Amino acid sequence: MEAIENMKSWPKAIKDYYNELKLEMRRVSWPNRKQVEGTTVVVILTVFAFAAFFWVVDIILTDSVTRVYRTLTKM
Repeated sequence: MEAIENMKSWPKAIKDYYNELKLEMRRVSWPNRKQVEGTTVVVILTVFAFAAFFWVVDIILTDSVTRVYRTLTKM
């Protein structure tokens, strides 16, 4: 019986949630186009910087592991 009562309250709960969501979305401070472009450029540059960093680290580690392997296999 309690489950049926809970199910009857769903439509009101959904409607309340939707109304609160609309109200909250009106309060959001949306960035303008210039802000979005600026942050996009920063994100893209950061991704390329990290990619370059990890590329260099990969080269160094690969070279180091290869040298250690060659040294140990010659013994």
